[in-house]
Amino acid sequence: MNPLRIGNFSGFYGDRADALREMLTGGELDVLTGDYLAELTMLILGRDRLKDPAAGYARTFLRQLEDCLGLAHERGVRIVTNAGGLNPAGLAAAIRQLADRLGIPVRVAHVEGDDLTAAHPGTLAAHAYLGGFGIAECLRAGADVVITGRVTDAALVTGPAAAHFGWQPGEYDRLAGAVVAGHVLECGTQATGGNYSFFQEGDVRRPGFPLAEIHADGTSVITKHPGTGGFVDIGTVTAQLLYETAGARYLGPDVTARLDTVRLSQDGPDRVRIEGVRGEAPPPTLKAGLNRLGGFRNEVAFVLTGLDIEAKAELVRQQLSDALAKSPPAEVRWDLVRTDRADADTEETASALLRLVVRDPDQQVVGRALSGAAIELALASYPGFHVLAPPGKGAPYGVFEDVYVPHGAVDHVAVLHDGRRVPVAPAQDTLVPDALPQPPLPEPLPPGPVRRAPLGLVVGARSGDKGGNANVGIWARTDDAWRWLAHAVSADTFRQLIPESRDLPVTRHVLPNLRALNFVVTGILGAGVAAQHRFDPQAKALGEWLRSRHLDIPEVLL
Repeated sequence: MNPLRIGNFSGFYGDRADALREMLTGGELDVLTGDYLAELTMLILGRDRLKDPAAGYARTFLRQLEDCLGLAHERGVRIVTNAGGLNPAGLAAAIRQLADRLGIPVRVAHVEGDDLTAAHPGTLAAHAYLGGFGIAECLRAGADVVITGRVTDAALVTGPAAAHFGWQPGEYDRLAGAVVAGHVLECGTQATGGNYSFFQEGDVRRPGFPLAEIHADGTSVITKHPGTGGFVDIGTVTAQLLYETAGARYLGPDVTARLDTVRLSQDGPDRVRIEGVRGEAPPPTLKAGLNRLGGFRNEVAFVLTGLDIEAKAELVRQQLSDALAKSPPAEVRWDLVRTDRADADTEETASALLRLVVRDPDQQVVGRALSGAAIELALASYPGFHVLAPPGKGAPYGVFEDVYVPHGAVDHVAVLHDGRRVPVAPAQDTLVPDALPQPPLPEPLPPGPVRRAPLGLVVGARSGDKGGNANVGIWARTDDAWRWLAHAVSADTFRQLIPESRDLPVTRHVLPNLRALNFVVTGILGAGVAAQHRFDPQAKALGEWLRSRHLDIPEVLL
């Protein structure tokens, strides 16, 4: 049987608008997937739906379809996307109206059952992560377009693969192979050189979107359309495999994929083969994401220029603390960012930033009270007083929380293009994951001269967020570098290199097949990205910061 060619045209809500057309015209495809949903996106869509009950889906996808629906129909390419967000039925209906207006005979189906909001009072949106078999039912019944709400990102690939090859629940190795391919595709151009540590090794000004050639046994090849920008090699695929993951087990509603069994090999220019993936039964519960409004936040950045930076910062802290003492915000955070240089030849490089962030359940406490107190200092504070922008009224912020529910707690339903509703059975065989033994480490490099140098000279990194936690995956590019890395960077070493993690739980996971270490830092992002807890709220650059830190590195590796 020929491989199934599945491409990606969106990695997030706001991705490149012309990617759908680019993928449809760039080469042969069977299925196109679009991933629009992240934790923050669900909150955004929830707020949209508060204003308009008919909203709650990614409107940009509908605009993309207006341009490309006819092209997809002509080429026989099916489209599977989670752009339905909080309202997959609403988006499916809108697509049918669009198709009728354009005169294109398109069969549209959707998947329901992820919405648990009614069972979680006080949440703006509560949604379980469904698997791929609802998608498979829609495709088997002949759908051209399948719309979902909250499914796992990889389900957009496992569903079409299960439908095409006739896979059934329990074929864990095949499903796990498709999950791994789906995880590589889900973030679009991050698999083709986007956000890549070694970006200077190729032309990544406009990387093409990735595709996977999936085979009946679950193996796959990651590639891209000929002539598109970026590049696909073992490094770009490794980086994406480490993105927003944790240990060796990658848990999902259909299967648990064992990342420690993944084997990568270069299969030609811009082609990486993925094989050897083993699967286990899924866990007995489904992950569900709860989004609620946490209160209101405001911020102001004071610009401190020239001499006496620390004293200027302390003066502002004292003045505002006094001004806000009658009604202090529930949370106050000050950060002094020393971007200034001595004897600088521009005013900007002579300046530091003092950032104040406040949070409170009452919008007035962080709005008018803060803005008035800050602006009143304009002529009464440190020399050179000014701010990057005046504080506003105070904006609502969200809080994300993971909970876990039994498989039977959701009514997973495939709503076929002809209106029939097909229940999707929950997983029958589940497995509570046991602790895996520590994998053997390679033999350490023999002793030799070392040099103090940035870690990133010998390793790549990719980092991201999962709720309030962050992960940082780092990998070595050679066997010798792996022999050093596996012994040199422990959880304690990580804490020393990333000071804000020193009082937090840090767990190290070892993935020898990928020559990689994956660190999970619990709680570093507070209540999640929507709460804007830290300077880099999604930990996107945490890995690059780690690469910039200096260690004693064997000279043989430099």
